[in-house]
Amino acid sequence: MQLTVWTYEGPPHVGAMRVATAMEGVHYLLHAPQGDTYADLLFTMIERRDRRPPVTYTTFQARDLGKDTAELFQRAARDAIDRFAPRALLVGSSCTAELLQDDPAGLMSAIGGDIPVIPLELPSYSRKESWGASETFYQIVRALADRDRRAPPREGRRPRANLLGPTALGFRHRDDVIEVTRLLDHAGVDVHVVAPLNASPADIARLGEADFNICLYPETADTAARWLERSFGQRVVRTIPIGHGATCDFLAEVAAAAELSVPAPQASNLPWWSRSVDSTYLTGKRVFIFGDATHAIAAARVATDELGFEVVGLGCYNREFARDLRAAAERLGVEPLVTDDYLEVEAAIAAAQPELVLGTQMERHIAKRMGLPCTVISAPVHVQDFPARYSPQMGFEGANVLFDTWVHPLVMGLEEHLLTMFRDDFEFADEAGPSHLGHGETRPLLDAPTADANAPVWAADAEAELRKIPFFVRGKARRNTESYAAERGLAEIGLATLYEAKAHHAR
Repeated sequence: MQLTVWTYEGPPHVGAMRVATAMEGVHYLLHAPQGDTYADLLFTMIERRDRRPPVTYTTFQARDLGKDTAELFQRAARDAIDRFAPRALLVGSSCTAELLQDDPAGLMSAIGGDIPVIPLELPSYSRKESWGASETFYQIVRALADRDRRAPPREGRRPRANLLGPTALGFRHRDDVIEVTRLLDHAGVDVHVVAPLNASPADIARLGEADFNICLYPETADTAARWLERSFGQRVVRTIPIGHGATCDFLAEVAAAAELSVPAPQASNLPWWSRSVDSTYLTGKRVFIFGDATHAIAAARVATDELGFEVVGLGCYNREFARDLRAAAERLGVEPLVTDDYLEVEAAIAAAQPELVLGTQMERHIAKRMGLPCTVISAPVHVQDFPARYSPQMGFEGANVLFDTWVHPLVMGLEEHLLTMFRDDFEFADEAGPSHLGHGETRPLLDAPTADANAPVWAADAEAELRKIPFFVRGKARRNTESYAAERGLAEIGLATLYEAKAHHAR
């Protein structure tokens, strides 16, 4: 394990909590010491849930290690069953409790009972949160899905599909489910079960009655969807409907699975705006993308195919989907970045010199330090990314949301250029910082001189002149000037060198 200030994913038992908390009638008994019970804050504070997550902790202390922690676990299990009366019980261990090797599954079998008990073996020291969510959902589906319940004949009814993957703490999952359900209804398809979000054990039991499955979030649902495909013969729709083009492709795949004609696309403003004169100044904007593989790959397609941006960096933190990420990066001609080290991501952003960052909560902090506009497109996220308003990422309405949230920071960047005309006024001085990036910032880190010891040194007058260039093209001007000076063996960049480099690159 690696100690770090920030982390993209928690341990796998947090992934299990995301599934358990999303469901109804499911309780999670977690063998954990005091100190591993922090997860309540994730759901009640960040996601603003109106009730605690359905988790009971054994909360053993140091003095309990010399006693029988197994008895402590069994007592907590009996109390949880009596108090919460769950219809299914998940049992597992946190990182620390895993070292005790108390075998929660064996301890529960000794207790007995008439409710389904699903043991979770989540190796905390080799796996992480997304894998934990995927494994938990798979074990629930495998244990509770009734193999005798199959889709009835299609005569006299509309085709129906299961939506698989949305969880608690998911990025806009609630709104995505609403939007996709509307899309399917428009296409003539009914939603049979949404799982794990708001699903009960009884809902899981009837998954096999659907005609096909839609894997909305592969990080959580891919393993379960593959098992359902093998066990029930249900076809899986895998296109992720993020962006206008992908939504059209999604509807075509749904139509094929449902044996229906492809419905006409619903209205979306994204195609019109991306073709309009107002948006032409955005063409070729350099964008760096990082997040979970599903959202990062989808964002790269929207950025290149629908908004005309240039993707200069593409990465993800979940290594289970590294192959998909690398394939997408190869199509775009960029170097893939698969890492869970935010410092490595920060270095890649600084090297790419983008004009917009699309990422997670971590990239938002990094971009702010660098003076770059940023939009969050993926978990992990903070409380501000769980808006009270309807704000999906998927479907045609989601495409409108993408356009608004990605383009507005760049539009504000152009307004910053106008403010430079009034830089002598106290309220528009450089010390005030860009208005759309927060107040109190000094010179953006992205404009700092190159860290290379052999790079030319900037003279004070040249540095001051460089600061007059609009910030969204200043990085390119710095790079061009440093390249010009290096080619001529100049140790210092003065005002004359800056003007000469400008004239050189203008030719």
